[in-house]
Amino acid sequence: RALSLGLCASLQLARIQTDSVVSMLRQLYPDLHFEIVAMSTTGDKILDTALSKIGEKSLFTKELENALEKNEVDLVVHSLKDLPTSLPPGFTIGAVCKRENPLDAVVFHPKNCGKTLSLLPEKSVIGTSSLRRAAQLKKKFPQLEFRDIRGNLNTRLKKLDEKEDFSAIILAAAGLKRMGWENRIGQLLGPEDCLYAVGQGALAVEVRAKDQEILNMVSALHDADTVLCCIAERAFMKRLEGGCSVPVAVNSLLKDGQLYLTGAVYSLDGSDSLRETMQTSVNYPHQSEDGPNDDVQHVGVTAKNVPSQAQEAAENLGIELANLLLSKGAKHILSVARQLNDA
Repeated sequence: RALSLGLCASLQLARIQTDSVVSMLRQLYPDLHFEIVAMSTTGDKILDTALSKIGEKSLFTKELENALEKNEVDLVVHSLKDLPTSLPPGFTIGAVCKRENPLDAVVFHPKNCGKTLSLLPEKSVIGTSSLRRAAQLKKKFPQLEFRDIRGNLNTRLKKLDEKEDFSAIILAAAGLKRMGWENRIGQLLGPEDCLYAVGQGALAVEVRAKDQEILNMVSALHDADTVLCCIAERAFMKRLEGGCSVPVAVNSLLKDGQLYLTGAVYSLDGSDSLRETMQTSVNYPHQSEDGPNDDVQHVGVTAKNVPSQAQEAAENLGIELANLLLSKGAKHILSVARQLNDA
């Protein structure tokens, strides 16, 4: 049979990401035929407005989900960070692939080659379309200026290289790596400089929740460690009710059966922030679960081949970390950030 995958038409990165998922599926199912269907999404058409101002959670996903719902495509490949923490009814994330480097990267204007952010001249302008990146970096590098930059990766790099408007721009390392532009990374921002976005660096395969055959098929692509980290991150975000219009950031690590999650919220200028780390054990054996409860979703993810107790522990970790920040005043910081951003 033939399976069709939907992707966002205008993005070279979307094509590369979809191709990488198809090649993994081809190795697993050599007899299947895969067809790739390109379409454009709202987020790609509105390029003159800051993402955080548009405020529509499903900016890059709605058109693709419509096609999925109408059975025009069978699966959709997304960057996990573009997927809202609550999916529309009838959809689920059937696979979360092994995560690429989740950190943010600095790409410098050719004249600043070899520098780091701290070595840039005062009042240098840094381009980023992310409130999360700007909030953290404004606090860390008050001598620099941060300005909005939109467009796909190609467009942003072109704006950086061909004009003198920006001294550097901040992008996800994963996207640069997938595009084959790793050599442009001048500086990787570790957790001490900049916590990353929920789900950053991971690819998600969205499917119809009731389509057991396809669900079973793509579930082979799940990377267990990535699934658990991303469930914890998404649960943290969901509990905080954060979206792209507020600065929420995370860092997660799974080591020796322990899942560590750092989460933070920021005011728009980074002056006000809360940051905490918690951990939990996710060291559970895999039980084969027969019966009606085998398709439990955790923040939109269905992962049959990852121990359900581990998924539950990861989700609870995210919720508890969010509750801790809420008890310390996170709601106020986020609502002020939201109001300022809307204004």
